[in-house]
Amino acid sequence: MNSQNLQTSHASRVNALKAKHSIISTKLEEEQRRPSTSDFYLRQMKKQKLLLKEQIEGLREGTKT
Repeated sequence: MNSQNLQTSHASRVNALKAKHSIISTKLEEEQRRPSTSDFYLRQMKKQKLLLKEQIEGLREGTKT
């Protein structure tokens, strides 16, 4: 795989993670407005969101080296 393909693949991965992060963020906001949503479920969604953010930042840091 050449450098251009790696950059494109890397950018695609970052974009996919950002999209997933955005979806979870929107869903989390919706669920927080519902009184029947369990705290456990909200915590799990927050953990998923944080993990995605860390993955995105890790990929960004990897391209700066």
